[in-house]
Amino acid sequence: MKIVIPVDNNSMDTNVCISFGRAPYFLIFDTETEENSFLDNSAAASQGGAGIKAAQNIVDSGAEALVTPRCGDNAAEVIKAAGIKLYKTVNNSIQDNIKAFEEGKLNLLDDIHPGLHQHGGK
Repeated sequence: MKIVIPVDNNSMDTNVCISFGRAPYFLIFDTETEENSFLDNSAAASQGGAGIKAAQNIVDSGAEALVTPRCGDNAAEVIKAAGIKLYKTVNNSIQDNIKAFEEGKLNLLDDIHPGLHQHGGK
């Protein structure tokens, strides 16, 4: 199963990123082959809608689960509509979260927030 985790750097030694939509990278980890790759989050520099754009990148990656500290409501809608499960991280360690996922110890994410939507005129 392919799982995705937002991370600070493109390294297995980095930390989980607190922000989903603004995470610099996404770790894509295959629990069956234990192979990993990193996806640049092109949405991170977006003026607005970063979460939705990042969520679409996750959908396009073929992921089956997202493990994240939190997620905005618009991004969560995109993720859930694609049939991807959202799980809450246990801490900021990539390895701890992968292990907890594989052992079935992660809780479903219920920290869906309104998002940091930038509304208003110019």
